[in-house]
Amino acid sequence: MAKKAILILEDGAVYEGYSFGAETTTYGEVVFDTSMTGYQEMLTDPSFAGQILVPTYPLIGNYGINEKDFESKQIQVRGLAVREYCLQPSHWQSTATLHEFLLASGIPGISGIDTRALTRHIRSFGVMMGIITSEMAAEEALKELKNLPRYDSIDFVHQVTTEKPYEWQSNMPVIASLPSLSLRGASATKQSHIAVIDCGLKYSILRILSQLGCRVTVVSCNTSAVDIMELKPDGIVLSPGPGNPALLDYIVKTIKELLDKKPIMGIGLGQNLIGQALGAKSLKLKFGHRGSYPVRDLATGKVYITAQNHSYAIDADSLKGGLEVSHLNLNDGTVEGLCHRDLPILSIQYHPEASPGPQDNMYLFERFLEMVRR
Repeated sequence: MAKKAILILEDGAVYEGYSFGAETTTYGEVVFDTSMTGYQEMLTDPSFAGQILVPTYPLIGNYGINEKDFESKQIQVRGLAVREYCLQPSHWQSTATLHEFLLASGIPGISGIDTRALTRHIRSFGVMMGIITSEMAAEEALKELKNLPRYDSIDFVHQVTTEKPYEWQSNMPVIASLPSLSLRGASATKQSHIAVIDCGLKYSILRILSQLGCRVTVVSCNTSAVDIMELKPDGIVLSPGPGNPALLDYIVKTIKELLDKKPIMGIGLGQNLIGQALGAKSLKLKFGHRGSYPVRDLATGKVYITAQNHSYAIDADSLKGGLEVSHLNLNDGTVEGLCHRDLPILSIQYHPEASPGPQDNMYLFERFLEMVRR
């Protein structure tokens, strides 16, 4: 018989269910994701650091856990809240159940709650802190929650960045379904060296750059501009990552020193940091974007379905320093991409590498590499 557990939000809302995974107490910012599949990629995505994940799809764990679909070395979420989890997954690559994966990682889960009601609550009142516990009563948990540090006050990037620089090996797992991209230009056969600043990157970004013929070196978020340029990169990628971009002035300083040196691509948090380096401001969305969203590329007029996972966006009214909007979210009109009138800069708020999600946006890597190879 599963042990009873609760998820309590900071506004006092309580959701009762049953414990699975590790029987312990955890806290974090409670966020929902509307993706139907890809729970392993979500659990291991560093952008979810410090958060309790609520998938809206009602049955999670159907195909188990495999050895290939990791986006980092470990689970990054603080906790998982589901309507129902699968006890007997069925997939030829599965090596563990969702319960076993959480248990081995010391991460608690709660099942049996109405995740769609919880999602509506978050949509109405915004994301907020919460606790999953099978050890405390609701009153005690709420009191504990009010004394815990706020999500927006913690630099999670420092927690998830690489400790040492490393070169991504081309024999590491690849994305078999990556579309064929035709890179144009006389120098297209030259192997480009891309330096990736790790703010909480996903392995899929490295896999794609490698498959596109790039040599990829990953550096820590606190690497100086001088040290990055000593690597002699042809281009620089600012990775996605977790947390509040307003806390990352040390990375913004580095970006300012790199802006006129090499072509730069920003993804997710990377877009916020590029924007801030050029004088723009980031704002926090009421409940974030997590799942699939339609986005218009203003250069072509085409609409793409995109995979998203972010809490912050660039304030369009704050754009300056030559920045222009390149992509717009068709649901709420928020900025999803930036370009620059004079500098070789390309940034997007969403995830062109998907994993999980549609791969319609791989052309953005092609566009960046065309900048690099000019």
